[in-house]
Amino acid sequence: MDQPPRSFLMRKPMELAGKDADGGGMNRTLGPWQLVMIGIGCIVGAGVYVMTGAAAAHYAGPAVILSFLIAALACGFICLCYAELASVLPLSGASYAYAYTVLGEVFAWGLGWMLMLEFGLAGAALAVGFSGYLSSLLADFGLVLPAFLSTSWLRAQAGEGGIVLVAGGGVNLVAVAALAAVAWVLVRGIRQSAAVNTVLVVVKVGVLIGFVMVGAGKVDSANWLPFIPENEGGFRYGVPGIFRAASILFFAYLGFEAVATAAAEARRPQRDIPLGILGALVASSVLYGAVALVMTGLVPFAALDAPDPIAVAVGAVGMPVMAVIIKTGALTGLASVLLVNTYAQSRVCHAMSSDGLLPPRFSSLHPRFRTPGFATLVVAGISAVAAALLPITLLADLVSLGTICVFSTVAIAVMKLRTTHPDLPRPFRVPLGGIRVRGVWIGTVPVLALAACIMMAGPVLDDVVTRAIHGEWTPALILLVYIAIGVVLYLFYGHRRA
Repeated sequence: MDQPPRSFLMRKPMELAGKDADGGGMNRTLGPWQLVMIGIGCIVGAGVYVMTGAAAAHYAGPAVILSFLIAALACGFICLCYAELASVLPLSGASYAYAYTVLGEVFAWGLGWMLMLEFGLAGAALAVGFSGYLSSLLADFGLVLPAFLSTSWLRAQAGEGGIVLVAGGGVNLVAVAALAAVAWVLVRGIRQSAAVNTVLVVVKVGVLIGFVMVGAGKVDSANWLPFIPENEGGFRYGVPGIFRAASILFFAYLGFEAVATAAAEARRPQRDIPLGILGALVASSVLYGAVALVMTGLVPFAALDAPDPIAVAVGAVGMPVMAVIIKTGALTGLASVLLVNTYAQSRVCHAMSSDGLLPPRFSSLHPRFRTPGFATLVVAGISAVAAALLPITLLADLVSLGTICVFSTVAIAVMKLRTTHPDLPRPFRVPLGGIRVRGVWIGTVPVLALAACIMMAGPVLDDVVTRAIHGEWTPALILLVYIAIGVVLYLFYGHRRA
């Protein structure tokens, strides 16, 4: 028998959430330093290794560093919201758990569905970036992969008034192979430790620092002029281009949710999770800005329109050994983030299935390896199809939209929880206070976080709609079909069985 309509807003009781936060059987071994490393490990990936080039070449030019700063400021407000929720509800489900506990079932479904989009297409973007750097590295050793095996079916190119998608004729099987390898590892089971993660972070961050140190001495300041290229229509350069680039670089910061997800294994989650989230954001932002500044100073920004822009920049300075080191570091970094990203997506699937929102097959465990094998194969397969067919600029746009929906829900949850449970102990509170309007708490930081999300979503949605009006319907169609599938699946399956 169907549940009454009010069940759309049914929430997990706070008592159960508190019980989950106190127990769970996991070892609490992670301190703030390890959590910062986890955050950097997940954040530093395709955003800096891949998307910086596309953002500079298509939208911002050398002013891409301003785009990074805008995206980082927007994420800063959202990080503060995450930090408060994590201090009150240190749950391993992070934003999905917050939504189910604070806002209700329909919000949990919507957020979980957008998380699936976010992680799925982020995995595809990571795989495309991995393909680009691997192809470049192999070419250094004389092994040139055919272009049709390492390029997507659709590719983005500059058109009159903006970016258009054209059929390129390739199928990125290298990216597909990368996702297949990750899925195989995850199905068989993987033991990840903070120590191993720290080593990986040190390696890939060290490579980027090495790039900045070596490249800084070979920068040609002429490449920074004009710093803000003249607008060529739409979001192509100028101030609109800076904000458009910020909206896709928003994707570069999505990894800090991994810190909140580690709440069940933090020694003192109410203190350590906020420190881990904010520390990872600050460290990653400084690194992103330095890399962007050096990269655009080494080569003209238009030359960075490639899936391996750092390799392009290093190649321009004539240091083949350094180029190999950079590409190897990029491959290591992208592979580690791809692994964690696919892991996280499969666990979101598992959690939603365990709550009844997805079919039980997604929460079933492999009889031998005791991992959610079916969920892992399905999510990796969907990401592989996207990686094979779609260009990385389109993938980044759709990932950013998914990320914005998730972040907006977190900001709303902070205000809702302050309104309904004002007396809960809050080891960390968002700064700048707030006011009550008819009993509803309106916080300064959550409102700024929502405004930042709207500011980031605006250019992407404007671009998607404008392209659709001019006949470029692919991005809008993908987004609308995905949302429609989610609505139908929830109304006719998840809502009835949750």
